Amino acid sequence: MRLPGRVALAAAAVGILIGWAVPAQPALAAPSARSTLPARSTPARAAAPASRTAAPSGVQARGAALENFATGRLLWSRALDTKRPMASITKVMTALVVLRAGGLGRVITVPAAAVSYVRAHEGSSAGLHAGDRLTVQQLLEAMLLPSGCDAAYVLAGAYGPGLTPFVAKMNALAAQMHLGRTHFANFDGLPVPTEYSTFSTPGNLLLIGRAAMAYPVFRAIVSQSRYHLGAGSGHHAYIWHNTNLLLGAYPGTVGIKTGSTQGAGYCLLFEAQRGPSVLIGVVLDSSPSVATASFSDAERLLTWGFG
Repeated sequence: MRLPGRVALAAAAVGILIGWAVPAQPALAAPSARSTLPARSTPARAAAPASRTAAPSGVQARGAALENFATGRLLWSRALDTKRPMASITKVMTALVVLRAGGLGRVITVPAAAVSYVRAHEGSSAGLHAGDRLTVQQLLEAMLLPSGCDAAYVLAGAYGPGLTPFVAKMNALAAQMHLGRTHFANFDGLPVPTEYSTFSTPGNLLLIGRAAMAYPVFRAIVSQSRYHLGAGSGHHAYIWHNTNLLLGAYPGTVGIKTGSTQGAGYCLLFEAQRGPSVLIGVVLDSSPSVATASFSDAERLLTWGFG
């Protein structure tokens, strides 16, 4: 099912969380081709034992994977090691860098540049007001629920410090986690400088998702359908709705993150629990135009996996 190499990757990701020393690898150069990013050759993976229907039916995603969260056993995949843009799923790594640094109670002032940045790039926004003073945890809510690129900008600027140093930290962490087929050109997944500058693979994204969900605060944030922050000293009132429509629609869903751009299509990194079983999965480019396609693909995968 899974070769020792993939088990080693999972162990490395966990090791990063608890402080193991892991040798770094150089970041990949970002491809510029419009088509699917080329995959490097990797060892063949063993097929899953036929303990259920051989494969889930009706999954449209060009890249996908589903595995048992507790054991790390890969249940099914499609183009597991093929590089693709993943849009705002990028923000999971942004959150992971911030969480590893700590300081959730730190107060940061929203710069006017964060607001103008979102307008200039037509990115998804948490509607932050320039001059508002918010804690890091509140900014994580703003980034992960409504997928606020403005919140990602504020966090990256504060934790770099500076945007370029922060992206360098993202790539350094990816190297430490042995995510050799992942590269970040920015902190939010926007198609900057190109649609394909930031990319990963279904296999690598499962490792990023596992690492982030190991943090209780991250798990608590992404499991919410909405978050209300009342007006307070130093900030406006906000209501942030989760873009993950699988929450509330598929019983047991606990996250994780949506993503969509023209190049990435509609994507979803997800996790759900049924009884003692917990599954984590990802779908990349479920459709170039149908916004609900990623949720439908995730439902099909989870129903098959739990079945």
